Amino acid sequence: MNFQHLTTFCTVISEGSMTAAAEKLFLTQPAVSQQIRNLEDELSVELLQRGSRQAKATAQGQILYEYAKRILALSQQAQIAIQTMNVEVEGTFRIGTLNSLGLYIVSPLIGLFLKHNTKLSVHLTYSDGESLIRAFDKGELDIMILPDAGIEYGLEPKGSEKKLLMQDEMWLVGSTKDAQMPEDIELQDLVIKPFVNIMERYPHFENELSKALKSKGVELHPVFETVNVGTLKRVLESGLGWGFLPSHSIRKHVRSGRLTTIPVLDFSYTMNVYYYFHKGSNDENSKRMHEVFYRALLQQVKGKAG
Repeated sequence: MNFQHLTTFCTVISEGSMTAAAEKLFLTQPAVSQQIRNLEDELSVELLQRGSRQAKATAQGQILYEYAKRILALSQQAQIAIQTMNVEVEGTFRIGTLNSLGLYIVSPLIGLFLKHNTKLSVHLTYSDGESLIRAFDKGELDIMILPDAGIEYGLEPKGSEKKLLMQDEMWLVGSTKDAQMPEDIELQDLVIKPFVNIMERYPHFENELSKALKSKGVELHPVFETVNVGTLKRVLESGLGWGFLPSHSIRKHVRSGRLTTIPVLDFSYTMNVYYYFHKGSNDENSKRMHEVFYRALLQQVKGKAG
């Protein structure tokens, strides 16, 4: 078994189809099918249930999926560890981001980063986007990890540069415990179930959703609102209605079957997440710090998305 075949197999399962996996991996659908067949021939078992509308693993395929995820995760961790050892940095590194992004891509790196850079101190701040941008402008943060600040918050960080980390989406999700959950809906159908809402973290998304609902003549009254994505996930898992959450924060829950996505046929929202840093820093230590941390973040994102 090689890493490419395992990556392709895991992507087919996580994305739900060979077509979706092909798009994500920038491969043709026949190339994806061939890699799955090669794995099946090598192991002398069927890994996917044939004839199903969604790509589902057989019992043997599920076992491989669980092992493959661990293998690929260890591979990513090894690459990150090597990168963090390769360039020694020191000083204080002040990071600001949203809580869910911090838990998703930043926190898993902190231990590895500090383990191999013993002269480094990391300060991690969670807050709303506007507050983080103001702190960055005052020089209180070295980097930010945020959705496109100009679009999402209407604020461009002063004297900043940015590098793309990933593309994210807002997904409508509900509990798999709800047997009446539809396969897809139109926007006007949001009112048929209790709606829970994430507040303040994605203001442009909230505005776009509000405008789309208004154009349909729909008035939505959330039954529960909070700024904490983790709390919303737990509320949704309990079976209370549905709500929109950033895909990075719930991908694992969807894959494990704890939450399910409900496509909204006439509404979608995609955003770019960027690594922001101060422009024109000539300090060699800062340059090394940004270089190694950004590379490690990219590896972390790649591993989480696979």
